[in-house]
Amino acid sequence: MQIRRCAVLLMEPRETLGLDLSSMFSGGSALSASLRWVGLAPHLDREVDLTDEQVAALGRIGQTVWQPRAVLEEQHGAELVADLLQAGVLVADAPAGEPPLAAPLAHVRQRDDTLRAQHWRPLSAVAHMFSRWRGMQSESGMQFPTFDELVKVYGPPPPPVVARGAADTAIALPAPAADALDAVLLRRYTGRNFDTTAQVPLALAARLLQRTFGAQDQRMMAPDAYVLKKTSPSAGGLHPCAAYVLAQRIDGIAPGLYHYHPVDHQLEPVQALTAGQAHRLAQVAVADQQWFADAPFMVIVAARVVRNFWKYRNHAKAHRALLLDAGHLSQTFYLLATEAGMGGFVTAAINEVELEQALGLDPLADVVVAVCGCGPAGAGDYVELRSGA
Repeated sequence: MQIRRCAVLLMEPRETLGLDLSSMFSGGSALSASLRWVGLAPHLDREVDLTDEQVAALGRIGQTVWQPRAVLEEQHGAELVADLLQAGVLVADAPAGEPPLAAPLAHVRQRDDTLRAQHWRPLSAVAHMFSRWRGMQSESGMQFPTFDELVKVYGPPPPPVVARGAADTAIALPAPAADALDAVLLRRYTGRNFDTTAQVPLALAARLLQRTFGAQDQRMMAPDAYVLKKTSPSAGGLHPCAAYVLAQRIDGIAPGLYHYHPVDHQLEPVQALTAGQAHRLAQVAVADQQWFADAPFMVIVAARVVRNFWKYRNHAKAHRALLLDAGHLSQTFYLLATEAGMGGFVTAAINEVELEQALGLDPLADVVVAVCGCGPAGAGDYVELRSGA
């Protein structure tokens, strides 16, 4: 058997605070602190507790060159090597002529290979995999205090504007001229109260999808290398963000999950749902933000990282570019929804893990970034519309 360290591993010294009553009663500090090593390996999607000895050994085992297991056992001890293999931070390979790997070791190898194939920047991979939510609901920590409540607890927020430079050198700018786009821009608002009985017309849903996520043109940049031209910009012109529709109430479309094909302008069924199942998934998707979950038309934006990272391999800004792409798309979606007289929304407060499972996506390869949605406004949204919030 050959062994190497997994492709990406961040080792974090984590401090845990406790109450030391004996020290407190003897005049010392009431707080006690203990330190432990935590391994963060994106291919595992879970934290791994490590000992000092294991951390030291991992620091001496490379992630590229395979080494015979016998050599590593001689250097670090058979028990330590076995424990790190079981933990998944060491990866095994079975050369030709040797017995195949046991299922757990084979699974770790496959996940590590998948991560390596995407060309992630290590810190970005760790940040992505360990910031995803699963099972987040309002009663389990997803709280939304009002501004008044926040001010009572934290005091006034930082000022919305900070002046830079001397006031007497500031250059006054002319007032903006009125423009046709103003009619849409100044009506754009975040919808938080949707009509739960209203349907979105199919033609309108099709327009929003095509003009936001659809290809307006295709260009051949080199042999077998096409790029799509869309209405929003994208890093490198690669457009890695895919749109998955969660349909609740769209005319002519059964409730369910669909993949939008940006070239063929088609909805490809992913999972059929009842109306009740679709609404429950919508609630889970937006982490129990009920004011968004009632939207009849929702779009899950997920980025195919291999498309972006093909060009920006192991690049410090590649993951940030994915987030920017999703932001561009969401604003285009907002404007189109506003043009159609509907409130729109976008949120990153989502349960990525449940969405990955529902869509059959691998989080190492497809990054669920945000959820957009829109629909006819309920009565409570009129104040939002007038205020432009």
